[in-house]
Amino acid sequence: MTGYGKDVLENNARKITIEIRTLNSKQLDVNLRLPQIYREKELNIRSVLGKEIGRGKVDISINIEHKEVVTAPVINRSVARHYFNELQELKGLFQQETQPDYLSLVVKMPEVLSPPEFEIDEEEYGELLATIHNAIEKVNTFRLNEGKILEKDFIYRIHNILDLLKQVEPFEKERTLHIKERIKSNLEDFAQDIQSDKNRFEQEVIYYLEKLDITEEKLRLKKHCNYFLETLANEHAAGKKLGFVSQEIGREINTMGAKANDFNIQQIVVLMKDELEKIKEQLFNIL
Repeated sequence: MTGYGKDVLENNARKITIEIRTLNSKQLDVNLRLPQIYREKELNIRSVLGKEIGRGKVDISINIEHKEVVTAPVINRSVARHYFNELQELKGLFQQETQPDYLSLVVKMPEVLSPPEFEIDEEEYGELLATIHNAIEKVNTFRLNEGKILEKDFIYRIHNILDLLKQVEPFEKERTLHIKERIKSNLEDFAQDIQSDKNRFEQEVIYYLEKLDITEEKLRLKKHCNYFLETLANEHAAGKKLGFVSQEIGREINTMGAKANDFNIQQIVVLMKDELEKIKEQLFNIL
């Protein structure tokens, strides 16, 4: 489920901005961008995100704007001297006549300049965690509002499926009459065969009726739809469970369409499948 939250911590020394964005994902996947000063606290921050956000693809950035003059980088003189000597030897090796600008080259080499070391202010770190909590609350509020919209859509589409199920009834009665007429016609055509193997014929008639009967599928479909609504109303973080229930709904719809052998009922089944497909698409966006 998508979400967004932003909060700012500001004191005399610096301004710290925290932004969190979330996308739906089955697992927790955290992409954390934070200043070097807070690197040692990375595991703690990830733990907070895991507990309060749950799952999803989470992008969090922590940016620092210093208000006071920051101490200049530290020059590692021994490393700089090493690079300088190596560059001079390289110049002699290639017999270059021009004099390179060694200083500009040396300062760009790795580990010549080191950022000033800061110690974490535990009081400021506590304020930082509180600011992260505030940003997470905004993310969860965003997700909750989106969830309410999705909930209304789920209820609407499940009720559509139940309404379509009611529309099957008149066609079901007509279909049953056609089946009885067909069996009666077959009875008349094969009257002699019935007498010769009556038990076997009766078994085949029962099998034929059971094969075409969709009463059980209709009952189970209604129960699954009602259970979907109950789960939606009463359970927290039920996305996975709703996914399983939607699979059962789809199974009953498919079986009903296969057994119906009636054009009108199969048209209704297509409409049911369309509603269910929209539900499944949105289920990927909830926890």
